[in-house]
Amino acid sequence: MTASTADDQRVRLDKWLWAARFYKTRALAKEAIEGGKVHYNSQRCKPGRVVETGARLTLRLGWQEKVIIVDDISDRRRGAPDAQKLYHETEDSVKKREDLAWQRKTMQAAQLPPARRPSKKDRRDIQRFREQNNI
Repeated sequence: MTASTADDQRVRLDKWLWAARFYKTRALAKEAIEGGKVHYNSQRCKPGRVVETGARLTLRLGWQEKVIIVDDISDRRRGAPDAQKLYHETEDSVKKREDLAWQRKTMQAAQLPPARRPSKKDRRDIQRFREQNNI
């Protein structure tokens, strides 16, 4: 392995997250790392941290929390199929995300929306009811 090849494999964490298509821009990746939404081997880190194969990353993306293992290193952003080859998600993480998604869906189903919009008479009745209870 030559020195130039070793230098090619030194990729910053924010650049790797961008190349793996977790974030749309490097600036967003940097903000997420600095905001504590990305942990490298269970520790907070800086955007300039050098990524190594086999590292365990914990990413919080909206409602989801993903635990991934770095399989390959790249500093170039390519298509989604190529980007997915850079990492794999742990089975525990996948199961936990699916369970949380199912819980969110069941909670939404429990809160049924009204069957129809209130009519003018219904609105007047609601307003009268509110006025009586506030006095």
